[in-house]
Amino acid sequence: MAPRRPAAAPLPPVAISEYDGVRSLHLGSIWIQGSMRIAQPDRIELEYVQRMLAALLWVDDDALRDGLAVHLGLGAATLTRFTHRVLRMPTLAVEINPAVIEACRRSFRLPHDGPMLQVLRSDAGAWVADAANAGCARLLLVDLYDHEAAAPVLDSDAFYAGCREVLRAGGVMSVNLFGRAASFARSLARIEAAFGAAHTCALRPTREGNQVVLAARDACLPDRATLRARAAAIEARCGRFGLPARKWLRMLRPARA
Repeated sequence: MAPRRPAAAPLPPVAISEYDGVRSLHLGSIWIQGSMRIAQPDRIELEYVQRMLAALLWVDDDALRDGLAVHLGLGAATLTRFTHRVLRMPTLAVEINPAVIEACRRSFRLPHDGPMLQVLRSDAGAWVADAANAGCARLLLVDLYDHEAAAPVLDSDAFYAGCREVLRAGGVMSVNLFGRAASFARSLARIEAAFGAAHTCALRPTREGNQVVLAARDACLPDRATLRARAAAIEARCGRFGLPARKWLRMLRPARA
């Protein structure tokens, strides 16, 4: 998760905690913004972050190899490390808080920028709205919460329409919402308005209430046989990093089911 505030407002301070071999990032509150198991830094520790990668079910391997992964909100750099190091995709992360970027490089194994990785200090809303970024992303992973963790900070019709424009045809957005929050139905309606209900689905909420919504640009969810084959391939390649892809198939449903 990452803060998105007006430019004049102070950004919350960054704090780091450790418990039972897991290091976590906080932004001015007790809420965890991301975690990393110190002995296994490439393993995805938090269940909702694992589920954000259910977007991989929508995209075949050839498209992944030929695509850019964009992350809106750096958190503890879990997804950024994963697409860069494990999937070996060109990766761009957009993060407004320089202290988060510094903490991730110091304490969460985030590499410095190079040919396959760029961390851009910028506001995600402005980046999405920039026409120069249209059609650049194969995967768009959106996790934009502030220190209060009450609702997404960027959650407008214009924002989700911009997210669709950032994607290539067939590209997929994965967004973290709170399924038990009053804002969920409103957020979902905005995503469906931007992408179309037929191109939108969701996983059931985690125990903590995080609900991941997936939406593709001009592409419906693949048929069950294709999904089963991709889930098996994801587990063969990434199961040791914490991706129970076949379990995700039992959670996928039309977003309004």
